[in-house]
Amino acid sequence: MNFLNIPKSFASIVSNPILYGLYDTKQKVGRQFYFIFQSRFTAQENKALKEQLGLLLSENARIRKQLAETQSVVSQQKYLDPSTYNLLPARPVGLSRYLKIDQGTNVGFKTGQTVVFNDNYVGKIISVSERASNVRLMADPDSKVAAFSQGLEGKAKGVLIGQFGSEILFDKILHEEKINVGDLVYSEGTEGFLPRGLILGRVTKVLERENEIFKQAKVQPNFNISDLDLVFVIQE
Repeated sequence: MNFLNIPKSFASIVSNPILYGLYDTKQKVGRQFYFIFQSRFTAQENKALKEQLGLLLSENARIRKQLAETQSVVSQQKYLDPSTYNLLPARPVGLSRYLKIDQGTNVGFKTGQTVVFNDNYVGKIISVSERASNVRLMADPDSKVAAFSQGLEGKAKGVLIGQFGSEILFDKILHEEKINVGDLVYSEGTEGFLPRGLILGRVTKVLERENEIFKQAKVQPNFNISDLDLVFVIQE
């Protein structure tokens, strides 16, 4: 009987490692397929999460922009009374030599109209299309505005002349007139398009030369044009 059991034992000895090997291989293949499936699923899930994050960031930026524009409108009403000034908002959409805004004849904009931010003068519209306008800024060399400065020691009058760059030259100031660093400079209002009393900037340096009739001053605007979300055009 024991002799007859030898083939069975031998078969068992031979087959068990094979069966174990097949089982082990099956387990490894299964784990590999599971890993590949999980990797693909994770990649798809990460892609979906990135897309959702992108949409949320885009929506957040849109809401923040709308909030900033709403705050600009509310702020503007504090500086220039809507009952006195008819103001229409426009978005800056480009800046080279001129500031480009996103409204034109479609809302009644015309050449020669004044562009402001709060109670600061930004520039004058010099060309208009149906849905865009170009604004000449104070720093442009073709810009000349009658101006006066006001400080603790007195007042000075002159002409604000644009120079390429961020600073503007306050020219034709009589030597006996008082002007100091820090004084605010305002529009005189003698031009037909520009109201009196808009802020043009602040004096950063006084330039005096002996034996000359006039003195000059450098003026810096109170804002950075690239930071503005909205500007406002004074309508007739």
